Amino acid sequence: MNADLRTRLGGLDLPNPVVTAAGCAGAGRELAQFFDVAQIGAVTTKSVMLEPHAGRPAPRMAETPSGMLSTTGMQGPGVDVFLQRDLPWLLSRGGRAIVSIAGAGVGEFGELARRVSDAEGVSAIEVNLSCANHADPAGRYFADDPAQAAAVVQTVRSHARSDLPVLAKLSADVPDVVDLAGACVAARADGLTMINTVRGMAVDSRTLRPAVAGGMGGLSGPALRPIAVGCVYRVHEALPDVPIIGVGGVRTGADVIEFMAAGASAVAVGTVNFSDPSACARVLREFTEALDARGIARARDLVGAAHRPGTGV
Repeated sequence: MNADLRTRLGGLDLPNPVVTAAGCAGAGRELAQFFDVAQIGAVTTKSVMLEPHAGRPAPRMAETPSGMLSTTGMQGPGVDVFLQRDLPWLLSRGGRAIVSIAGAGVGEFGELARRVSDAEGVSAIEVNLSCANHADPAGRYFADDPAQAAAVVQTVRSHARSDLPVLAKLSADVPDVVDLAGACVAARADGLTMINTVRGMAVDSRTLRPAVAGGMGGLSGPALRPIAVGCVYRVHEALPDVPIIGVGGVRTGADVIEFMAAGASAVAVGTVNFSDPSACARVLREFTEALDARGIARARDLVGAAHRPGTGV
């Protein structure tokens, strides 16, 4: 049996639910030598900003017992280079592009949405709300305040093409992720991505200094998965008609099944790409084999299975 792997995200049809997580695969070029990037559902690009950013000084990454701390500082060449170099390359390989955008202010998000919408071949915009709001005296992230997050989403939606899905990427570092999700959906987000890294810290026992520049970093990897699955479950329960990309600690095809049963329509593979650059293709293969072994004819039948009484789909 060959299962039907197709899925849908707020108007975006994908051939299968396996995508890359933003920041873990560039624009796909780094992974292309290991597998065909057109094989997976989509490539979510590293967050794009208006201007080039050098990012934070080293060290930017540190291993933890069950994951990784990172603090790149939004390093990147800016939207002009992305649109002229990176996006055309991905499209030339047959890949589908979910473009992640990040701004220092609401206006920057709007301009990025307009610029990205004008480019041909973009499948969706993902709004990275886990970046600092430079207009906030405390330097809080947009995701820290549902009202600010909603303002960003509303601005992106108003500047993006009407047929281009807008996905809000949420953080678990908030009092109530369901409230945050509801605010973004009310602001006309077509779907959600959850979750981003959670803030954490490691201290180098030799130097007695923070292991990454700036002290705090974003924790990703297997330690994050139960938190992410819980967030997806809660938000799907509250907003069952809103499509979700589940992300956080995905390493196997079984992890994809777990996220989809919790309520995700697609699942992003992130940190594992650094140690296994062919992980996306492997995870997709394992997921397909698992569906066939279970006799599940359609991947989309898994979505929300954990919410339904009884077992199975």
